[in-house]
Amino acid sequence: MSDASRASDASVGRARALARLLDSAVTVPGTKIRFGADSLIGLIPGLGDVAGAVLSGYIVLVATRLGVPASVVARMLLNIGVDTVVGSVPVLGDLFDVAWKSNQMNVALLERHLGEPVATRRASRWVVTGVVVVAIGVFVLAGVGVIALIRALIS
Repeated sequence: MSDASRASDASVGRARALARLLDSAVTVPGTKIRFGADSLIGLIPGLGDVAGAVLSGYIVLVATRLGVPASVVARMLLNIGVDTVVGSVPVLGDLFDVAWKSNQMNVALLERHLGEPVATRRASRWVVTGVVVVAIGVFVLAGVGVIALIRALIS
């Protein structure tokens, strides 16, 4: 095994360990429910979810250093963004944090890319494209709604 391969394996191992710590380190006794430090950090109003996102950034950094393409990195950032935005909603966001395991999803994407780079890149492009199309649709509908509201108020 080459030095580069050992370094890559070590980096993925550290990312996997961080994902486990952040997403599923603790099991609720008597259940199959697992949560991690990200859920606990998220309880801190305002800064908790941002701090969780910063910690999650390490996994994305590992992925970029290992040459993961932009489409896969964008999908990883999308996972973290969903976790951060929805997780910031009081109470419901904390419950969401227990279920949405963005760090484990991102490590799975990284490992999938290392094993099947073309398929992972293609799937990630579709996901990112779909999210962009939906976001544009939401912005267009919101704009149409605002224009309709302004016209109704003016009339």
